Amino acid sequence: MNLHEYQAKELLSKFGVPIQRGIVAHTVEEAVTAAQALQEQTGTGWVVVKAQVHAGGRGKAGGVKLAKNLEEVREKAGAILGMTLVSKQTGPEGKLVRKVLIAEDMYYPGESKQQEFYLSILVDRSKGCNVVIYSTEGGMDIEEVAEKTPHLVHKEWIAPGLPLMPYQARRIAFNLGLSGTAYKSALDFLPKLYTAFTQSDASMVEINPMLKTSDNHIVAVDGKIALDDNSLYRHPDLAALRDIYEEDPTEVEAGKFNLNFVKLDGNVGCMVNGAGLAMATMDIIKLAGGAPANFLDVGGTASPETVEAGFRIILKDPNVKAILVNIFGGIVRCDRVANGIVQAYKNLGNVSVPIIVRLQGTNAEIAKDIIDQSGLKVVSAILLKEAAEKVQTILSE
Repeated sequence: MNLHEYQAKELLSKFGVPIQRGIVAHTVEEAVTAAQALQEQTGTGWVVVKAQVHAGGRGKAGGVKLAKNLEEVREKAGAILGMTLVSKQTGPEGKLVRKVLIAEDMYYPGESKQQEFYLSILVDRSKGCNVVIYSTEGGMDIEEVAEKTPHLVHKEWIAPGLPLMPYQARRIAFNLGLSGTAYKSALDFLPKLYTAFTQSDASMVEINPMLKTSDNHIVAVDGKIALDDNSLYRHPDLAALRDIYEEDPTEVEAGKFNLNFVKLDGNVGCMVNGAGLAMATMDIIKLAGGAPANFLDVGGTASPETVEAGFRIILKDPNVKAILVNIFGGIVRCDRVANGIVQAYKNLGNVSVPIIVRLQGTNAEIAKDIIDQSGLKVVSAILLKEAAEKVQTILSE
């Protein structure tokens, strides 16, 4: 689960991580009021208006603007709120901006002491531990830095179950070229950031930029946090921060039925039980000349209700030209799934998309009879290869 920048900063602040101060606003008037409050705190009329969406590249997309007075706050907040922000990370459809963060301006013209760094903490699954990735070249072009000058990107691995050790924090600060007050500030900043990462069960924390201020303090000017969905039962306060408007509507609906669903860009809808079988089904669709329109794992306890919900979600995609149902009846009985398919087909009414069903395992023969005798336009298959060939035939028509 992703957090907005303002939520990420609030979380980091609870662990003592120094952050850029800011106030979230949902309307232009709230933005002006927030700017006035920051003026009183900081003594300057300059603030930054930041679009709050779950995507990077906001600055280049026009979603981050400097306002030098309240009139500019009104103007620029009005321009950003309600805009569809399109960046490399949003895709061409973009994201609607529903809120902005009014943040203090921490950059001072002519200050050569200021410096931007990049720092993130991730789970390195290949090594089975967490890793801190950092660079002296922070800012909007970090992707180009990683691609063109990878030697400027450093990594520090942390042993499982251990905190960020003092010698590791010193090495990171040294590699960033810090000294004096900035060096000491980093030694305070880094362990707190790592503690926030581990204790919130995050899968990623990214600070870009991590700023060395003109008075040599280290501050998180931006913050991006992704939480491990499987850990949210331990953090009901964090689970409450979920913003469903930033998620794909079909994935949100699938979650209500405990379906593991991911929307893709293909033309063949998939309904499978088990992640491994789902991946194999997607591969066979590609070999047959199609492309999977989704990943959908109905799990081992599929009921007629969940099967119907799966069909409804798949059929919302206008790109779907066929649906392949591939169920192995181990825990769940094939006849139960077959009855669910027939019930779903009848309840959904006029289903124009061809459906190919392959059921194997417990009561597979009974399930095939249910499908064949239903009188519906549902094609049954026994072998996965047979199912793939029928998909290929449908797509070629």
